[in-house]
Amino acid sequence: MAANQIVQLFLSILFLPILSTMFFFCWGADDSIEISIVKRVFLVLPMCAIILGYWTSIVGLISVLFRSDRKTFLTALLVTWWDLGRAIFSLWAGTFKFSFHFIIAILNFVRLVILGIWILIQDIILTPFRVIRNVSHDVLNPNIPWLAVGLTLFWGLLEAVIFTFVMTPLVIDTLSNMTGQPLTESFVRIPLFLFMFFIVLGSYAVLSTWAQAVATRNIPAILKITVIELISMFVEIIFLYREFVDALVPWFAQHSGGKADLGIFGTLAIASITWLGIRALSWFLFAASGTPTLMAIIQGTGVNAGAAKSNSTPLQGSFLLTSNLINQIKAEAKWIQDYSNDLLSSFILPPLNVLAAGLNFLTLLLISQHLFDLPFKDISELKAASELIKKASQKSQI
Repeated sequence: MAANQIVQLFLSILFLPILSTMFFFCWGADDSIEISIVKRVFLVLPMCAIILGYWTSIVGLISVLFRSDRKTFLTALLVTWWDLGRAIFSLWAGTFKFSFHFIIAILNFVRLVILGIWILIQDIILTPFRVIRNVSHDVLNPNIPWLAVGLTLFWGLLEAVIFTFVMTPLVIDTLSNMTGQPLTESFVRIPLFLFMFFIVLGSYAVLSTWAQAVATRNIPAILKITVIELISMFVEIIFLYREFVDALVPWFAQHSGGKADLGIFGTLAIASITWLGIRALSWFLFAASGTPTLMAIIQGTGVNAGAAKSNSTPLQGSFLLTSNLINQIKAEAKWIQDYSNDLLSSFILPPLNVLAAGLNFLTLLLISQHLFDLPFKDISELKAASELIKKASQKSQI
């Protein structure tokens, strides 16, 4: 009978009604959703740890009667309660710390997104100006005469367009007579334009080769290329510039009262002078520098050969600001990683400290030692399960 009374007394002390009352209060089942959520976040885990600590303390105090190291055990039990109290307050304070770190992280992320969008908009707006600046840099500090190359290509396109319109009727008549079928202008103009464009560029290529031969005083080359240039000149005058002069005959007739009769020699003379004037003006203005570069590109000999080196600093490309922002983020990757670890630590360590303090009560009761060294200050202090088991085995053997 006395034994039953002792067991009932022990159970009544172990399961105090106030414990269940406090737990249900912390759970907040009868409260509103907002209050119950706050209670469960801030009170449930500490209350569970307190109940666990209370139970182990009651059992531990009874076991003091059979322990040889009573003083050490009681001291460790008090220290464990101290660790639990510190862990509970760290949980409450850590919640606000995590909220602060989380808000700062969100604000920094939003700031980074806004800054990135603004810099991207700036890059898009400034790209045309940067392209103009790069072009002007190439013009003012030329390694390669891109302006001359562009003007040469433009002039070749212009001549090709003019001679395409001039030669279209003749080509249509010739091809129609050869095929016996009428041809349309849209069918003839595109291939005729490409043919004329290659003819014009070929004319400048022959002229450039002749100029190089004259500059090097290579007599055989001068004679050979002179013959080729005369043939090229003859072909262009007969088939191109003659048609161009024929297109001007109505203008001559209008201003001469219908008495102008150029004849074949007059037409060829005007066509020759026109060819010579156009080739001379375009050659000395831009083709003398642009044609060798085009030939180097076509022949694959390299456009930088023989080019003078510029001492000026090359300009940056487009999207410079965005690239700098990305490089800055990469340079600060370690800081971002450290801040992420701090954010994770402020979220996960406070509840783990409370949980570890509760488990320390159990290990203190079983092996008279604490399993965890509290408080946790970094995620790296969280050991793997195998290490904890090994540590507990070592402490139990001491």
